[in-house]
Amino acid sequence: MKIVIGLGNPEDKYVGTRHNIGFDVIDRLAEENHIDVNVKKHKALIGSGVIGGQKVILAKPQTYMNLSGESVRALVDFYKLDPAEDIIIIHDDISLPVGQLRLRAKGSAGGHNGLKSIIAHCGDRFMRIKFGVGEKPEKMDLADYVLGHFPREEWPVIREGVVDAAAAVTMILGEDFASAMNVYNQKKDR
Repeated sequence: MKIVIGLGNPEDKYVGTRHNIGFDVIDRLAEENHIDVNVKKHKALIGSGVIGGQKVILAKPQTYMNLSGESVRALVDFYKLDPAEDIIIIHDDISLPVGQLRLRAKGSAGGHNGLKSIIAHCGDRFMRIKFGVGEKPEKMDLADYVLGHFPREEWPVIREGVVDAAAAVTMILGEDFASAMNVYNQKKDR
């Protein structure tokens, strides 16, 4: 079994924000694979199904971004999984251009508070899909930027990136992580 976890913040006011792109990818996966992500367990909304021939849990932590590790740890402990082999985290990344993906098997938090929390609870070895949300404007506060909404002109690129991120998860589950890295770590002209 694998757990695919999209990071974000609960509450309607955060829907469509840069920080909630992980939730958007989980919603896309849920829709494509007919999985209802509506059970409250392990400090998350979860749903189970099959993707790429693998039994999976899709999860959207409800702890708010900065405490994401609490939910991830609860999921890992309950299902007795190895974070390095069995979890995939999808999160926003301000160091990548809008809609660009980068897959990594381990690494630092890179200033991302959700990842800091997960690393504190589970270590730094877990599969991750970084979803580019663009660099923040020079004089803008980081929190205001990541909690802000995408401008209308970026929506087509964001939608395409969400489709790509869902496809990357499906490839990881159906084939392997290295194959998905070879395909989805390529720069795209968007």
